[in-house]
Amino acid sequence: MAWYLARRGGAALLTLLLASVCVFLAVRALPGGPAVALSAESPDPNVIKAIEARYGFDQPLPVQYGRWIALAAQGNFGDSPTTGLPVASILANRVPVTLELAVLALVVAAVIGIPAGVLAARRPGSGIDYVASGLALGGLSIPHFWFGILLILGLSVSLHVLPSAGFVPILADPGGNLLHMLMPAVVLGTGLAAVVMRQTRSAMITALGSDYVRTARAKGMSEWSVVARHALRNSLVTVVTVLGLQLGLLIAGVVTVEQVFNIPGLGKLTLDSVFQRDYSTLQAVVLLTTTGYVISNLLVDLAYSVLNPRIRVAGAAS
Repeated sequence: MAWYLARRGGAALLTLLLASVCVFLAVRALPGGPAVALSAESPDPNVIKAIEARYGFDQPLPVQYGRWIALAAQGNFGDSPTTGLPVASILANRVPVTLELAVLALVVAAVIGIPAGVLAARRPGSGIDYVASGLALGGLSIPHFWFGILLILGLSVSLHVLPSAGFVPILADPGGNLLHMLMPAVVLGTGLAAVVMRQTRSAMITALGSDYVRTARAKGMSEWSVVARHALRNSLVTVVTVLGLQLGLLIAGVVTVEQVFNIPGLGKLTLDSVFQRDYSTLQAVVLLTTTGYVISNLLVDLAYSVLNPRIRVAGAAS
């Protein structure tokens, strides 16, 4: 087990290191470069040269990368040229907002997707199966921005049930925070719920047709015990995989939703950094997002070892 964890952790660190190199080179390849952005796009070449000398942009790329990754490992991403604030402090204010939205979206996806998948798998080809599959197809097909606008028009403009946009810190007003985050979480969660539903349905159909389920039914166990304690538990490996991988995608893909609902998270910060050519902040956001995706994949691997003992045995044997 320890060797399995060490191998997975080492692979995650290597992946993160390679991703940081890609992030560093991608930002340097953007038009103009960071020196031009820091100079407020001044046409004076002397100003650009002075900035390059001050921040080390005139040094070789390996030297620049080594200094940047060493500072980033300490939580120092430099200062934002647009606000003058440390990038780390900006991220500290934005990360909890996006994490809250992503977690709420996962809850919505699990609450909708898992029961719908179980019901559809119990009666394949029935009306419930067709309705669940149709809703899943709709959830995958509807763009987030369009669905968000529809919810705003229906629940905010027409019915005045929920606020249309904005954000309230959870510590300041938990109730107001939930009201503001409910619609964005539903918009993100419905798309993910469609994926969870289809994966749960497929895994449950396989599990319900297995020998151990037939044996459990032959012993006289109730249908609820057969579905919940046996089939669903063995299908959770697939569901955990989907939820874990989608968490990373949610963190990276909230740009549209945060922009529609004016939520001050990482997604909106990414757009603002691109428009303002704030390369320091953009580089930090992309690196942080990549780190979140790698960590979510590592947690999925660890969850495998908990839900499926055969993986622990295989890891120990290798």
